[in-house]
Parts: sequence; C-alpha cells; structure tokens
Amino acid sequence: IGRLKLSLLIRCSPGRLLTGLASFSTRHNKLVPQVAAAPHRCFQRHMMHYQTEERGHPNCTDYRIYFKTSEGNYISPFHDIPLFAHSEQVNDVPAKKRKESETELLFNMVVEAPRWSNAKMEIATKEPLNPIKQDTKKEKLRYVANIFPYKGYIWNYGALPQTWEDPNHTDKDTKCCGDDDPVDVCEIGTQVCFPGQVIQVKVLGILAMIDEGEMDWKVIAINAEDPEAKKLNSIDDVRRTRPGHLEATVDWLRKYKMPDGKPENKFGFNEQFQGKDFAVEVIKTAHDHWRALVQKQSDGGGLSCKNVSCCDSPFKCSAEEARDTVHSAPAYGSPHPMPPEGKNHFYYLNRIDLQTFL
Repeated sequence: IGRLKLSLLIRCSPGRLLTGLASFSTRHNKLVPQVAAAPHRCFQRHMMHYQTEERGHPNCTDYRIYFKTSEGNYISPFHDIPLFAHSEQVNDVPAKKRKESETELLFNMVVEAPRWSNAKMEIATKEPLNPIKQDTKKEKLRYVANIFPYKGYIWNYGALPQTWEDPNHTDKDTKCCGDDDPVDVCEIGTQVCFPGQVIQVKVLGILAMIDEGEMDWKVIAINAEDPEAKKLNSIDDVRRTRPGHLEATVDWLRKYKMPDGKPENKFGFNEQFQGKDFAVEVIKTAHDHWRALVQKQSDGGGLSCKNVSCCDSPFKCSAEEARDTVHSAPAYGSPHPMPPEGKNHFYYLNRIDLQTFL
C-alpha cells in the first residue's frame, strides 16, 4: 500500500504553530513525525476536509479525539459531518459533488476502531461535540478480546454520522428498539484506517444484530477509494469474491462479548444479511430519527446534541463556544503504559463456554 502525503499542524505551545509535512502509512496506521517534549501538543491529521486533534493521554480515560474543519473550526462528528457524501456544503463543512446515479450513492463514515486493533474506541454521544474516546467499564478502559482465530476488529469499524437508532422506535421486522447510538459500519476494504478518519463508503448490505434485546444494525460497506470497490456492488458480490468473510463477521459479532461473561448476541432475519436497498432504507430511517433528535422533536435523554451547522437545531452553538469546549479538555500528553487487559493474547472459547449460554 502506498504512502499518502498529509499536511500536519502541531501546536507546540500556546500561540505557536509548527507547520510540517507528514507521511501517513495505511499499513502501519501511524503518522511518522513526532515532536519531542512538547508539553501542549495537539496534533491534527488531515483526511479529506477534516482534521482531528488529540487531547489527554493515549491509553488513559481522559484521551479524546476532537474533529475540526480544514478552516480550523471545531465540529461534532455525530452532528456536523454530513451523512450523504454528495451533500452540498453546510456552513463551512464541504463535501464532494453529487453523484449522478443512485447506484453510486456514497455515505460518509467516521472510523472509530481500525482493523486488527483492540481498543474499544467510539463516538462519545453524551459529551459536548462528541469526540472519539475509549469506552470504559468501572473506570477501566475496554478492549475487544482476541477470540481465536480473530485478532481484534476484523474490519475498520465505525459509524455513520447524522444517524441515530432511536430507543423509542420499534423496528417493524425485529420488534426491537434502537440502541441509542449512530448506525455502525463494518468497512471491509483492503486498507487499515486510523481512529477519526472520515472516508466515503459504498453500502453493500446490512446485518440485523440484536444486542441484549436492542436493535444494533451493522452496515457492510467498502471504502469508495479502495482498489476492490469497483468489483463489489452488493452483498452477493462479497459472498462470491470473499468466501467465508460474511460468515466470519456473524461469528465475530456473535461471540465478541462472551469473554466478558455476557451471552451470545442474536440476529434477526435468521442471521441472513439483507441487501443494499434494504440497508439504504434503514440508514435513511435512522437519518430521519437523528434529524428529529437535533431539532428537539425526540427525547434524546442524556445525548449531547451540541453542533455548529444544523440550521433549525436549538442545540446549535457558536464557533467560539465549540472552541472553548475543546480547549477545556486536558492538553495532549505522552501515552500511558498499556494496561494488562490491552495486551495481545488469544481467548479460546470451548464447548463449556458455549454451552453456558445455550
């Protein structure tokens, strides 16, 4: 995989910016240049029209990844990044030109957890501006286990912005209510992404996962820039060209919570993937629910709907307020040591483990 040249701004100290040229390797999932002993470092990775800014300490509960536009205005990845990649510019959040064919409909995806990684990174839906953070349980960082033979996440995992699985809405097919999160995406392309990367994806199908009685749709998609994207236009194409991939996806999603002592996840439609048209309808419904959420027509409970670009939203804030929100977070600091639960080791499920939940 080739190396992409990315521009980079690094804030070394208050009021001083260091401009440089960074090289991002999609194979190793890291930016090459580092600034030693920078006490107030916040470094920003450019992807398409967006940048990310790290705050806090990696491998620590205070670590956050905030989003901003190329003009430097802070935004929410939940509310301000358009769902449809062809959407016209909203305020200063640009997007690509509309595609002519409905079959080429592309969606923006916010990558939370790269393929092969273990940290359970997710959009913080209850925090202002919804940065990406690592999920916690009992004040400890959470990781997905390596359930043999799988290593971490087996796809680039993330979410569709401007979607919401409404917990007050009952799905007509599964009879389950939404899980109160954006719609999840499993991106099956050849490249390994990085947390906070915004990519355009082609939707191929969808799986109806039921997590402890809640609807938790999993969209199957591929990065539109992936070399394999032109060959994959449907869930049947995935099944034909990648034997075992969809079966592994169901198996992974079924078992990934079992090392934490939880039962297997269930699935609607007899564990069968639904096609692209069905998936797009699910996404559009979730988009409608999100629109009602930010317009305060639905009860969002503890969700934070602060945004900078949603015109009719009572939660819309100024650029200055958004900036103050980010600057109130701890400055970037050196990574903390990886906790024991984050170490790479395989978890073997045997018949006893499986029978426990039958």
